[in-house]
Amino acid sequence: MLTIPNERGLRRRAARRLAAAAGAAALIGGGFAAASDCTVTSVGLTPLPELGGGLYLGLYPGGLYPGGNQPPPAHAAEGRTRALAIRPLDAGGVPDPAGSYALLSIGMSNTTQEFCAQGGGPPCDPWTFMGQAADHPAVRRDGLAIVNGARGGQTTATWDAPDDPNYDRVRDQVLAPRGLTEAQVVAVWVKLANAQPTVALPDPDADALALVAGLGAVARALAARYPNLRLAFFSSRIYAGYASTPLNPEPHAYESGFAVKWLIEAQLEQMAGGGADPLAGDLDWDAAAPWLGWGPYAWADGLTPRADGLVWECADFQNDGTHPAQPAEEKVGTMLLEFFLGSPFTAPWFSRRIFADGFESGDLARWSAAVGGAEG
Repeated sequence: MLTIPNERGLRRRAARRLAAAAGAAALIGGGFAAASDCTVTSVGLTPLPELGGGLYLGLYPGGLYPGGNQPPPAHAAEGRTRALAIRPLDAGGVPDPAGSYALLSIGMSNTTQEFCAQGGGPPCDPWTFMGQAADHPAVRRDGLAIVNGARGGQTTATWDAPDDPNYDRVRDQVLAPRGLTEAQVVAVWVKLANAQPTVALPDPDADALALVAGLGAVARALAARYPNLRLAFFSSRIYAGYASTPLNPEPHAYESGFAVKWLIEAQLEQMAGGGADPLAGDLDWDAAAPWLGWGPYAWADGLTPRADGLVWECADFQNDGTHPAQPAEEKVGTMLLEFFLGSPFTAPWFSRRIFADGFESGDLARWSAAVGGAEG
């Protein structure tokens, strides 16, 4: 896929990530007082979907997937098949029309703020994803449970093994109070980063490469904890040009998009017969990991409008220029809602419209025409 760090470099990066995770918790818990740097309205980088065939640093092609912004046909077909097969499950994971199935968020402070609420909820703030979804008439009410497992300070290193305490916390404090079990989790939204990155691409010891390895481990941990997990959607960070702390500034926020791209690309190549990627590890969707795909890509270059008009203003952020304030939480929440309602990998089990229109789960041709062939 690309040049990877040597073994010593990976060990050094792992130790630094653990130290950074502790530092992140201190920064978040201490309420870092430095004001945002509102002068950095652009860092001159191009969002991945618009970079296309261009090269970042003259080395790394853009696009969310190889060759563009849509997954290759075989990958898309597998994702659609899995989406169409999702059914309500009983507590033991057995299909049951009276059961439930869960969409779960996994991640850090930005993740929980955008998905539900700064304090983790419930109740969720009405402008967040869960808040908007609760009131949207197109979101399914029968069987679907949306739950927020993300939590402040919980960076990649706290989710990368199935015995990490975060998973017990989600089981006992997030799922159980809703009457849910790990066997009922069928889809996850993952947004993670490594705190206090210092090494940018193209250095072979770059934090973006360490993030690929970490996210690969997270994917395997998710599969181990959630036996009926079918789909995992990954998003990278929003703009961090206004950041006034070392928690996750640019260009690292931007480069986290390449980490997600390379993670998914590693699964594509492995399932096409290329073998497990030496950095991301085993991502076989039949044995080691769920199917991996992009969730919303939310990075834009500050006040430089993206093709869809997205910009990030300084007022969108809290005083550290890193954590979202209400405007940013609402922007990402809306992107998530539009994604889950419109993607062919989510609409069959998330959207009320598909089932209200009388579509059977296996009627892929009619369903695809109904949603206009939207890509994930």
